Amino acid sequence: MEAADYEVLSVREQLFHERVRECIISTLLFATLYILCHIALTHFRKPAEFTTARALPISLPRFELCTFTLAVALGAVLLLPFSIISNEVLLSLPRNYYIQWLNGSLIHGLWNLIFLFSNLSLIFLMPFAYFFTESEGFAGSRKGVLGRVYETVVMLMLLTLLVLGMVWVASAIVDNNKASRESLYDFWEYYLPYLYSCISFLGVLLLLVCTPLGLARMFSVTGKLLVKPRLLEDLEEQLYCSAFEEAALTRRICNPTSCWLHLDVELLHRQVLALQTQRVLLEKRRKASAWQRNLGYPLAMLCLLVLTGLSVLIVAIHILELLIDEAAMPRGMQDASLGQVSFSKLGAFGAVIQVILIFYLMVSSVVGFYSSPFFRSLRPRWHDTAMTQIIGNCVCLLVLSSALPVFSRTLGLTRFDLLGDFGRFNWLGNFYIVFLYNAAFAGLTTLCLVKTFTAAVRAELIRAFGLDRLPLPVSGFPRASRKSQHQ
Repeated sequence: MEAADYEVLSVREQLFHERVRECIISTLLFATLYILCHIALTHFRKPAEFTTARALPISLPRFELCTFTLAVALGAVLLLPFSIISNEVLLSLPRNYYIQWLNGSLIHGLWNLIFLFSNLSLIFLMPFAYFFTESEGFAGSRKGVLGRVYETVVMLMLLTLLVLGMVWVASAIVDNNKASRESLYDFWEYYLPYLYSCISFLGVLLLLVCTPLGLARMFSVTGKLLVKPRLLEDLEEQLYCSAFEEAALTRRICNPTSCWLHLDVELLHRQVLALQTQRVLLEKRRKASAWQRNLGYPLAMLCLLVLTGLSVLIVAIHILELLIDEAAMPRGMQDASLGQVSFSKLGAFGAVIQVILIFYLMVSSVVGFYSSPFFRSLRPRWHDTAMTQIIGNCVCLLVLSSALPVFSRTLGLTRFDLLGDFGRFNWLGNFYIVFLYNAAFAGLTTLCLVKTFTAAVRAELIRAFGLDRLPLPVSGFPRASRKSQHQ
């Protein structure tokens, strides 16, 4: 063999080893996410659905499909931060031997895998899990798992045809072009990306609604988790009210000659347990140190205020950039050339700020999603979440998380361009959609923050000075009810 042939074989062998290494790394990363999601869902599912031998063959496949979907959602959340950090690591240590496995091909492959698994979960796996939950088998067939599988497959095929027709008609209405309609016949190259583009657009719109609401709710949620200074809350009074209510409920349960026998005893027991749990938490908060009470809460509120203000400021700057620079528009990048230039003007420090803001907005969107009145019923409960509710939560979280890279790039939170099929969305090149989206996000976030912050400050000041206990309501602020005072 000639030297050129040996060189070609060497290149092919090196390429083969790189592909095998990327497959191993991707498998290990996804296995880690899968284990974490399996542990998380185990703490929320109902144990009664997995204890009997008859229910186990039906519940276990649905649970594993939900775990797979939640792992994909978590991977979609980590996708953009992992890419930004990888770029900065390669930029700082370009020839380090121990990070040779971290390259553009691996990052590009992860983006493609997340895109593929998101399509698979949203279009096939989650509908299959839901139909399998609701199915009972066709009339006249043998009852069992196999009959439910047959009915589920038929329902899934009908749903696929329905969605296929709706998307094809929508494409014909939006883009009345023969070439664009014929391109949808290519199921893998055009139809799935087009369908996922529609789903991603819905997810981005959902993030537009939930994130400003969540940014406003983050202050109250953090206030419930941390110990406030004594000026802002009276733990002694809350402990006294909790003990008084617990004693009253205990007397209702234990007194056989009481007039409360017509009440639901199980409900009373649950209320007593809830009050005991609340009292234990209040005892822990009362024993908190002065540093936690007087320093932790103000620092946490300050960090939230800085992150929220920084997010709005970046979006406002990006709106100005959209008006004067065409390069500010989000676009796709087919070649992941990492380690050449930083995607932040502040270097590694700016990249860290970008990652923190992306995670902060994702957490805020989840908080806003579960705080909205439309999706509040989907909120999971500890060891008391039905399987259909778990399926709904996994679908919603996957829609939110898979739209996070597009959401972050559209708002200008990062300069990292979208890789793979994430950058092929048709609406990303529309200037009016991107500009109005940025303006709507900045306006809604500012409005929610001003309204929530001023109301929270007014309420805390009134409670701190004891004006909520006056016999007459304060002007502009109604008197707090006894139930809210006890809480």
